[in-house]
Amino acid sequence: MRFPRSSGILLPVFSLPGPFGVGDLGPSAYRFVDFLSQAGQTIWQLLPLGPPARGDSPYSSYSAFAGNPLLTSPAELVTAGLLTSDQIAENGGDGTPTSPDRVDYVTAHTRRQALLKSAFNRFRQPGHEALRRDFAEFCERNQSWLTDFARFDALANQFREPDWSKWESALVHREPDALAAVDARLADEIEFARFQQFLFLSQWHRLKAYANERRVRIYGDMPIFVAYESVDVWTSQDLFRLDDCGRPVVVAGVPPDYFSETGQMWGNPLYCWDRLAETGYDWWIRRFRQAFEFFDILRIDHFRGFESYWEIPSDAQNAIGGAWQKGPGEAPFIAARQALGELPIVAEDLGLITDDVHALRDQLGFPGMRVLQFGFDHEDDPYHRPDSFPEHSVAYTGTHDNDTTMGWYQRRHAEGTDQLIRRFLSKGTDDVRADLIRAVLNSAADTVIIPMQDLLGLGSEARMNTPGLAKGNWRWRCASDCMGEALSQSLRSWTEHAGRLS
Repeated sequence: MRFPRSSGILLPVFSLPGPFGVGDLGPSAYRFVDFLSQAGQTIWQLLPLGPPARGDSPYSSYSAFAGNPLLTSPAELVTAGLLTSDQIAENGGDGTPTSPDRVDYVTAHTRRQALLKSAFNRFRQPGHEALRRDFAEFCERNQSWLTDFARFDALANQFREPDWSKWESALVHREPDALAAVDARLADEIEFARFQQFLFLSQWHRLKAYANERRVRIYGDMPIFVAYESVDVWTSQDLFRLDDCGRPVVVAGVPPDYFSETGQMWGNPLYCWDRLAETGYDWWIRRFRQAFEFFDILRIDHFRGFESYWEIPSDAQNAIGGAWQKGPGEAPFIAARQALGELPIVAEDLGLITDDVHALRDQLGFPGMRVLQFGFDHEDDPYHRPDSFPEHSVAYTGTHDNDTTMGWYQRRHAEGTDQLIRRFLSKGTDDVRADLIRAVLNSAADTVIIPMQDLLGLGSEARMNTPGLAKGNWRWRCASDCMGEALSQSLRSWTEHAGRLS
């Protein structure tokens, strides 16, 4: 599928400015959409929106279908009549961020849960009959995933243990009597979990509609794998490579590469692709259907896993001893197309990519990715240099896994390894940020995405993620004044010059 010549910004919801310790779907999200529109941008790329499992990585979620309640906007709940201004002021909504340039996950969880509980209590009082009807319709429409998600959420909180293999045997094996007993014993907790999803998805759909009305498309991100400690694995154990106790036999990762000498051992359980094929890839079709209700464009993270994936014994110390195994190829996508129609998908095809992966991507008609920062290690390898980008691609200055472009450039300049880069810098100017962004915008690539940190010209202190580093990631946030008029006009001018204004 070809996309129109256009451009946009990569900015996770959690990186938006505002109070409560974390960005959310409230006023600053709407201001960012306005900023994009004023700057001539027609795409907002996000990181995954699911609720994180252990740790804070958006790429490890305990549901492939649910949203992250941490991103629910308290300000929007005031508008809905579920909270008062005094309640949000008492819980961090006085306008003073706890950490203006870093996400404070601990504080954010504590405050958001208190506010969501207050909203839940208000919701169950008289006077919200229309909202309760909407809630009942939401639960009915989403029962295929919501019922088990709410159970899992309630049980994980009750046991303070998301590893479902450590629960009592009857729950591990999902015996009907045990599940019925949970539904009775934890009825309020289960209803609260449903309610949080109702709020998140209601706010999300309003925000997406607002963006689409302003001709801004939402570009989402789908990790190929799910977390072991997830409702998806618990409810569909036959679709994953598990032993008789429900533990993974093998796990996902990547071999040694640009980011790590020992590779990356992600720990996600691997799929039983034969079993998925027997079901007509029903689980994947449902997953794609849900994703395209959230997003206008979808990036498949680690697309190469559909061609072949790195299989690591679950008891290994690192990823070095893994082995490549053949993936399902085009079959899940063909099944999804037959059920859903055309799939506006971008293939994340970075890392150790073979000709077979390129062939699969091209066979499916998906654009791949080109990343400026990968284009300057060797003179004779122009694949990721802007003057070599093909039209049918999505080009970036950097991704969420890279250093910021200014951090990367400053390191290369200090090392004296920036000779190739200088070809793309204007003579007589010291605005390296603008030169490199314009080089990507002016490329032949149909689509260009600029991380917000790169647009702001920030250094390594604003890096989003360092692969292989377990802690300290996913914390960068915009300053409250980052969406200024001068910046939007500069970006609009560059975009117009590049022929990307629609």
